[in-house]
Amino acid sequence: MSERPSRRGFAARPADPEHWIKAADSAPRDGNAAGFTARLTIDVTPDLRGRIKIAAFQRGITVADMLRDLLAREFPPTPGDPS
Repeated sequence: MSERPSRRGFAARPADPEHWIKAADSAPRDGNAAGFTARLTIDVTPDLRGRIKIAAFQRGITVADMLRDLLAREFPPTPGDPS
């Protein structure tokens, strides 16, 4: 019996972790890199989701903006990172 060729499966992780992390860093086709964002999905409990939405509402900002600010504070750029 012949061996099946090894093919990279749908949604398989790249072998190189740096390539995997940087995969979404390519600019969009229209050249507007400043407006480019990458989507991140996390699972939270309904209770936590509610608390997050209430906190954002009380601050007068969107949940997305609030969480982007929180993540930017928690994970600041390190020297040498591309901007």
